[in-house]
Amino acid sequence: MAEATPKKPPDWKHLTETVHDAESLRQESINAQHDHLITEIETSDGPLGTTLRAVYEGDELSKFRIRLDDKIRNHDREIERMCNFHYQGFIDSIRELLTVRQDAARLKDEVKQVDQHLQESCVPLMTKGEELVKCRRIQGNIATAVESLNLCLPVLEMYRKLQEQMTSRRFYPALKTLEQLEHTYLPRVNSHWFAQTMADDIPKQRESIKEASMSDLKDFLENIRKHSGKIGEVAMLHAAEQNNMDPAIVKATRKKVKKRRAPPPPNPFTGEVDAPPSPVIQDEEEEIEDSAELSAQDLIDFSPVYRCLHIYSVLGDRERFETYYRKQRWKQARLSLQPPSNMHESLDSFKRYFHDIVGFFVVEDHILNTTQGLVNRAYIDELWEMAVSKLAASLRTNTVQCKDTSMLLDVKNLIILFCHTLRGYGFSVGHVLELLLEMRDQYNDVLTRQWVDIFNEIFSEDNYTPIYVETIEAYTDIVTQFPIQDENLERESFPKRFPFSEFVPDVYNQVKAYINACLKYSADLHLSHTEIDDMIRKSTNLLLTRTLGSCLSSLIKKPSLTLLQLIQISINMNYLEKSCLYLEEYISSITGAQNDSVHMARLHGTTMFKDAKSDAEEHIYKQLNLKIDEFLDLASYDWLLPEAKGHASGYVIDLVAFLQSTFMSFTNLPDIYLHLLEKVAKTACMSACKHIANSLKEFLLDNEIRQLTMGSLQQFNLDLIQCEQFAASEPIPGANDGNLLLAFAGIRQLLDLFLNWDWSLYLADYGQTNSKYVRVQPQVALSLLEKLHNADKKKNTIFGSLNKKERDKKKLLDTVLKQLRGLVNGSTQQIQG
Repeated sequence: MAEATPKKPPDWKHLTETVHDAESLRQESINAQHDHLITEIETSDGPLGTTLRAVYEGDELSKFRIRLDDKIRNHDREIERMCNFHYQGFIDSIRELLTVRQDAARLKDEVKQVDQHLQESCVPLMTKGEELVKCRRIQGNIATAVESLNLCLPVLEMYRKLQEQMTSRRFYPALKTLEQLEHTYLPRVNSHWFAQTMADDIPKQRESIKEASMSDLKDFLENIRKHSGKIGEVAMLHAAEQNNMDPAIVKATRKKVKKRRAPPPPNPFTGEVDAPPSPVIQDEEEEIEDSAELSAQDLIDFSPVYRCLHIYSVLGDRERFETYYRKQRWKQARLSLQPPSNMHESLDSFKRYFHDIVGFFVVEDHILNTTQGLVNRAYIDELWEMAVSKLAASLRTNTVQCKDTSMLLDVKNLIILFCHTLRGYGFSVGHVLELLLEMRDQYNDVLTRQWVDIFNEIFSEDNYTPIYVETIEAYTDIVTQFPIQDENLERESFPKRFPFSEFVPDVYNQVKAYINACLKYSADLHLSHTEIDDMIRKSTNLLLTRTLGSCLSSLIKKPSLTLLQLIQISINMNYLEKSCLYLEEYISSITGAQNDSVHMARLHGTTMFKDAKSDAEEHIYKQLNLKIDEFLDLASYDWLLPEAKGHASGYVIDLVAFLQSTFMSFTNLPDIYLHLLEKVAKTACMSACKHIANSLKEFLLDNEIRQLTMGSLQQFNLDLIQCEQFAASEPIPGANDGNLLLAFAGIRQLLDLFLNWDWSLYLADYGQTNSKYVRVQPQVALSLLEKLHNADKKKNTIFGSLNKKERDKKKLLDTVLKQLRGLVNGSTQQIQG
């Protein structure tokens, strides 16, 4: 093993020196830091909080104190050394001050003596100086006062001017004065107390101006409401002159009245009241005539509106003024559009109603054209639309209640003039003109109701006899009134007789009068000739078909009319029917339309008069039948009569005599009537015969008759023969063709069947067209045969039943009854020979 090398002991001396060097460096660093802090404390003029914090936060506070104490001792030694150096000089300075003290005391005494002497000598000067200062001050005050007065006098002068303008209600200048006073003059005198008072009063003055101008506006609105009618009347008078219309349409009836004006209101600023005006008696119509030369705008003073608008605009409250004005005028519009009560009873009420509306819109149009935005076109249009709707509703309501055609015509003319007037001011009147077309129907209805009375009066006054004229003048008068062309009548010598009665020319002339009345309404409507012609034709058709047709129908249905009167009415209808062509020509002549136009409406009077004629003829037949029924009601048959009386019944003889006299009157009419009445007479005679035949048949088939005898049938046959003789006697000339006898053919075959007891032939030929008894129905024969059978049952006694002849007859009767019942029930049986 190798031998270990011994370790060298550490150099403790060198290590110790290194430690001592580090300690000394640390100590020097601490001392340097402490010196730095002490230097900061000595030289700092601000707060020492940071420095002291650094001291106390360190770990060497005791060493810092020691370092600080050393620094203090060094300064004390320096101070002591400096004091020792300057001590002798300080002693010398004290000695010099003691010497100067004595000299200063002596100088003080001398100064006091000089000051006292100076004050005594300056007393008069000070007095004069004070007086001078006082004078200077007074002089300055006077200059200041003069300057202030020079500034205040214009202000006060302007304020006085303002008061005068307010007193005289000159609001335009007053507003300008207020503006100048507020912005120009018052700022110059702001230092004076009255300036603030005036400044505080200016808003009140502006409000006073607004209230005063608003008061004037309210007076204006009230005044314009009262005078709207006058303004409207003047405007409509001007429009009437421009459109060549009668000014009398516009003027309402007025009376002389004593006008009393209300006293003027007191001045709102001074309280003074002007002397009231004296009452004035004036004719309003003269007043209208005097003002007719002026325009509608010249009749009213619009300055309150302009003034109030300007004032509110200047004061920045224009929107409020516009709203108020429009609201008030809207209310007034509603009042103007509200019709007076019972307006339909007076034309003057219609006139005043239109005057108010026209006056209102004339004023609004003037306001629109003379102001900037107070009202605009949209507002006017809205107001006009509302007015048109209310106007139309009011006119519809009141015209419907109006029953006078002349008043309706005047109202129509008023509406036309109303439209002309407002169209001149730029208003659209199309809807109002459409109302005239609605009123036309109302006018025609009223006309129609009037013509109902006219027609009824004509019918009630007519004697229903042909017109008889003895002179050429009377003949010419009739021919002039009614278009008739009859050469035979013209060739006849006087006296002459027209075929129609008085009501024919009267009705014709009244229809023409109705046409003229309809034409009056069409005037000034600016319709074409074709439109007017079409309107009149439609109205005339309504008059003919409804009014005249209804009146004729009522006339014909009157039970008091005789046969001759009904015949005359039938003749009259022929001529009225022919007159329709002349009525169409008359309408074309007065309207100027072409009569041959393809689209022209034709009069329906021809058809109506034909219907009326047919109705009259039908009532002739009914009237004749009713008269026949009066005779037939006298019939009193004994249906159990054993034998006929040998002559016809009295009621039949009377009936035939009546028919002969009646139809004799037809044949005795003048020749001019024969061609008109031939058909009517023949039809009436045939209708009478058929009615008699049906009535006789009903006698036999009456259900209340349970039994009858052959004797009663024979008597009935005598009555039938009498009627057949009348039918064969040619009661109407040209009626001998046997058609009248055919009316009795059915009842004749029935009686022959029973009187001849020809049952075998009847039953054998039943259903054949050439049968002798083809008109006899099985049920009718069965009913009559059962009644004969019932009478035989009652007549036959037990003894009579033993008679072989009666038994055979009864057996045959039973067989026939059985066969007839079979025919009635549809089961036909062969009759054994």
